[in-house]
Amino acid sequence: MFETWEELEKSIENCKKCKLYSTRQNIVFGIGNKNAKIMFIGEGPGADEDKKGEPFVGKAGKLMDMAFETVGIKREDVYIANIVKCRPPANRDPEEDETYACMDYLRNQVMLVRPKVIVLLGRIALQNILGKEYKITASRGNWIEKKGINYLPTWHPAALLRDESKKIDFIKDLQKVAKLN
Repeated sequence: MFETWEELEKSIENCKKCKLYSTRQNIVFGIGNKNAKIMFIGEGPGADEDKKGEPFVGKAGKLMDMAFETVGIKREDVYIANIVKCRPPANRDPEEDETYACMDYLRNQVMLVRPKVIVLLGRIALQNILGKEYKITASRGNWIEKKGINYLPTWHPAALLRDESKKIDFIKDLQKVAKLN
């Protein structure tokens, strides 16, 4: 584990721990307040994120920003990262070896941020952080405490683009988080 952001960021610059490096444009490390009380963890970068090198800047990110605004969360007050740091081809789910390759980076990010709350965006984030036994439909909206951190699983913003009925749940979940800020 690295003790500074500079060391951690330098360690990932030329990462080739999994096959995703061969198709990426940019490593999408993370962004936001490095001392945030609230951290959001998604699945992995999409095409827009791969191009820009920042998480949640595409359509799902714009939807997340609108939800933030609705509940009073400021993007600059939170830290946002993903399970994998490189885009899986055709936006497929990250494979187990790919998530495993990135987990030390993510653990180090969590260690450096030291959030009180981690919002898990979707099934991939939920199962890779808390365990395969967790299901997003059953866990969504329920606080789960582990090792002194409160986790709140919710829908991934991309799921809201496919199923608008999930937007209400997403907003309600973010309202729970905003109350803690």
